[in-house]
Amino acid sequence: MGQSSSSGSGRRASASSNYPGQRAAPSQPTRQSERRPPPRGTGVNPGTRATRQPGAYSTSGGRTPGQNGRSPNSQLYQVRIPAGVRGGQTFQVEINGNRVNVRCPDSMRAGQNLRISLPNSPQNEERRERQAYMVTIPTGVRSGEQFRVMVNGQELMVTCPPNARPGTNVRIFPPDPAPNQSTSSTSSPQIQTFEVQVPAGVMPGQPFALIANGQRVLVTCPSTAGPGQRIRFQLPVGGSNSGGTTQIQGVKLSYDKDGWTRCIDPTDQKFHWILSQTDETTRRKSTEAKEDDIPKFEPLKFAVMRKLNFNGNGPVPSSVPNNPMRHSVTMSLALATEVPSECVIQRPPHVEGSGPLYTHSDLAQVHSGDFKSKLSWFREACLKMRTPWEDEHSFIFVRRSHLMEDSVKAVMMLDAKQLRNMFRFEFIGEPGIDAGGVAREWFQLVSEQLFHPDFGLWQYSAVNQMCMQINANSGLANADHLLYFRFTGRVLGKALFDGQLIAAHMIRHLYKHLLGWPLMFEDIEMIDDEVYRSLLQMFEYNGDIEDLCLDFTVTEDCMGETKVIELIENGAEVDITNDNLKLFLEESLKYRVCTRVQEQLRELLIGFYEVVPEALMLVFDFQELELVMCGMPHIEMDDWKTHTDYMGQYESQQENHQVTKWFWEVVEEYDEELRARLLQFVTGTSGVPAQGFAYLQGNDGNIRKFCINSISVSSSLFPRAHTCFNRIDLPLYTSKQQLKDKLTLAVQMECTGFDID
Repeated sequence: MGQSSSSGSGRRASASSNYPGQRAAPSQPTRQSERRPPPRGTGVNPGTRATRQPGAYSTSGGRTPGQNGRSPNSQLYQVRIPAGVRGGQTFQVEINGNRVNVRCPDSMRAGQNLRISLPNSPQNEERRERQAYMVTIPTGVRSGEQFRVMVNGQELMVTCPPNARPGTNVRIFPPDPAPNQSTSSTSSPQIQTFEVQVPAGVMPGQPFALIANGQRVLVTCPSTAGPGQRIRFQLPVGGSNSGGTTQIQGVKLSYDKDGWTRCIDPTDQKFHWILSQTDETTRRKSTEAKEDDIPKFEPLKFAVMRKLNFNGNGPVPSSVPNNPMRHSVTMSLALATEVPSECVIQRPPHVEGSGPLYTHSDLAQVHSGDFKSKLSWFREACLKMRTPWEDEHSFIFVRRSHLMEDSVKAVMMLDAKQLRNMFRFEFIGEPGIDAGGVAREWFQLVSEQLFHPDFGLWQYSAVNQMCMQINANSGLANADHLLYFRFTGRVLGKALFDGQLIAAHMIRHLYKHLLGWPLMFEDIEMIDDEVYRSLLQMFEYNGDIEDLCLDFTVTEDCMGETKVIELIENGAEVDITNDNLKLFLEESLKYRVCTRVQEQLRELLIGFYEVVPEALMLVFDFQELELVMCGMPHIEMDDWKTHTDYMGQYESQQENHQVTKWFWEVVEEYDEELRARLLQFVTGTSGVPAQGFAYLQGNDGNIRKFCINSISVSSSLFPRAHTCFNRIDLPLYTSKQQLKDKLTLAVQMECTGFDID
């Protein structure tokens, strides 16, 4: 319907109303359209609500997947009907420099979107054969003026279009490369050879880190070379989105002030964690190492990482069968330096272009930005990866009275690739149309039920009851607990992918698992403070540890019964001695952060990565991930001040002490992000109790208000946090600026990791 008429120089175009499956651009469908889409293969008329059944239904809008429902010689466009135009009237739009007359369909009205199909002109066909690029008009450039851009190593002059202004994005079509240039250079990285000198102390076969082309890379010393000798290696210096030879900032995630850094290994083009400023960077890789080469336990240096393998070989693919029992995905723990991370995100079929969608160069550039720019890029990346509505979309029908049962059935019946479809939710029997509000309510209600301790999957953290941790005994509470953890992973991933929020905060080390970050001994403190302090006392014990009569076992409370867990084979028969104490501490770390909930964690991660590619997560740190998934906390400054305790020299004057006055003035000046990070720094989470700061809890479950304690500047130049007690040790600074500089740096360095020792 809706054939347009043409007159003058206008071109003829066909138009139709904006029903799902027929629109040309992936924008939100109108209220009219949301009542129309028929679920494929259900035999149910969506207009008859009483006959709808719980479940998930996907539809491609009546077209073959991969096709756009149009002739290859035409192009689809979406336009908005101008104000004052009624059904049957004709209005003009400008498309690709041409004026097109469009007839408004009789059933449409002003303000609605409609789709038109426009035949391709020879000029448009020529443009379609060339790659289009988006560039931003620089500051100070006016309409008609030219500015320079670099595209695939070519310097181009671009003329600013009429009515465009600085900061606006415009699309350009670069000319074909010169005959002596390879056309493949637009999608394939260029290889450059570098020559470096092997550092002192590096032995043959050992890796060492260096900076090449602005990137931090890991190079293995050849077996025939040694310290002082010069070696050569090759490194790609371009990529799909890197703009030829443009130099970048390397991904450098220094970890908790202890030197952990991610860098590129030229041999496999993957990110590797290294411990810089120590001999950790020069040890052998695990495949070449002997037992004596493996670093022993040190609380500030020893770190492990989870490793997922599909059928025991390689990373988990993007699509995994739905039933947790039908696939073979194993998860193990390894030294953080031995687990590489993929840093290439493949281009979805519906995104034009060739080569990867993002490479390590793109991730490195994004990671160097602030939180807002990271989040903006992440949202844009998710939109690119989302399946267009007209290709396929999914409907989730649930009964409010059977919310969890219906939601699990609906989400788990979808293939992994369908999880990136646009979802539309409906509570059966209710008149609401999902224009965003129903989806928000579904994520809120489902996450609340999933994480509620009574459901049996999760329990409150022993340290901070604002945070949830996996219940090691979840299998006793729910026979299908692994299916529910896979479902939880999908819900968390889909919420992150769609920009929705989750109504629960997780314990810190779980965010690190999602990000693929090293897990260190201090992470045990956030899981169980008593266990952490007990292990520290063992490590610092000066006598003969064998006198304590301990073995390689731990005890767990399992529904009122004491259960003995062996950390190693026949651990009950192995006494802890001074010689094997480090092994006991290593195994304790592995057990606390992973092994005790390994099956549940594996399903959670698989479900999460079925929606969000693991490489896409590399741009965030664990504090930022909590803010993205749970949202910025609503912080009432008056409530925070009122329910704060003071210790030391601050106790007598409290908020009237000069230093505490400066402290609150600085916090008032902070934006939402920095206030949330300050909360994370002091309490371990950005969450605030629903009743306010008066109900903050400590590691013993009792009320422990936010506390400011005084210390001397000579004892510590920077503030220190005690998350188990919600306490910050604030030095007695001599000026407000000094306090602001040191506090801001301390809050931010928790993950960015400035070395201040």
